[in-house]
Amino acid sequence: MLYCTLKSKITSQLAISKMFFTNSLENQLQQWNDTIKSQPNNANAYIRRGMVYFKLANIEVSIQDFDQAEKLDPNITPYLWQRGLSYYYAERFTEGAKQFERDLTVNAQDVEETVWRYLCIARLSGVIEARNTLLSVKNDPRKIMEAIYNLFAGHCTTDDVLNVGKLAGLKGKFYSHLYLGLYYEAENNLQLAQEYIVKAADEYKIDDYMWYLAVVHKQLRQWS
Repeated sequence: MLYCTLKSKITSQLAISKMFFTNSLENQLQQWNDTIKSQPNNANAYIRRGMVYFKLANIEVSIQDFDQAEKLDPNITPYLWQRGLSYYYAERFTEGAKQFERDLTVNAQDVEETVWRYLCIARLSGVIEARNTLLSVKNDPRKIMEAIYNLFAGHCTTDDVLNVGKLAGLKGKFYSHLYLGLYYEAENNLQLAQEYIVKAADEYKIDDYMWYLAVVHKQLRQWS
């Protein structure tokens, strides 16, 4: 009886939390709708609204906003990493890989760009091809990203990534679990992919776009 009551309370709390989460994003969406209505040529407003659509798991509409931002300001193309992520979840992997390649021309020290390119190529051609064509990235100042890069390059173990993540606090734990989940999904080990991504989303919440990505990933895969 006590277990059932406790489980019911936890379920209720999660439902309330999800409701506030959705309402907050809907409020943000309305704010950007209003901004775009008054400033229809504001490329940044389209990017920000596209990011909100992505957080709401409305992937195709997010891409439409990123595309509109690019039409308004073609110079932002190599900075549209958000569109690359949306391409991945829209299963437009060729376009995703190209977006991340463009991003690396202006941000060559970002491990995440090359890892997401890897993930796109893995879905297109398999992990061997993805690893063989992994682009070199050096000097990312984040120790956890160095470990994640080495994992995808085949130079360290999953335990190594977890250990580095523990030393980096909450953000380190989040990123280690997110990218281990993505790594295992590319390897088609869906059980471990689910375990790590669900943990990243549920236990290591951080104020970061990538945390929302973990939540969206979990939602789209219907994992709990």
